Amino acid sequence: MRQTSDRIRHAIGFELVGLLGAMPLLALLFGVDPMHSGAMGLFFSIIATGWNYFYNRWFDTYLFNRQGHSDKSQKQRIYHALGFELGLLLITIPVMAWWLNVSLLEALVMDAAMIIYYLFFAYFYNLAYDKLFPIGKASQQLTSA
Repeated sequence: MRQTSDRIRHAIGFELVGLLGAMPLLALLFGVDPMHSGAMGLFFSIIATGWNYFYNRWFDTYLFNRQGHSDKSQKQRIYHALGFELGLLLITIPVMAWWLNVSLLEALVMDAAMIIYYLFFAYFYNLAYDKLFPIGKASQQLTSA
């Protein structure tokens, strides 16, 4: 299992790198002012950082209790990414509609584009993170630091 400091590094990295790609994409696809979408993205990033921490902790605990370790199979990685994004939908659609002064349907379309982006991003970010910071090595690095 990952240490708290490793989970914090993971969550912050996820949000920073994801935001750098998502906000210009939203501006490009939907003509939203990048500064306005950037401020919304920063707000969503703060919300998503907390969700990321708690969701990943829950998911790893679930896997550990079920299979005795928290290593993810290909199928589990897909479920992991889908669950993360579905959880954020509960907040992002109404907030996006209000923030950008668009209908809920328009916000849903915009959010769908962001979901597609983040589904791929979450999969590849978590895969890269696990390669860069393997669970055993991450735990050893953090306890020896």
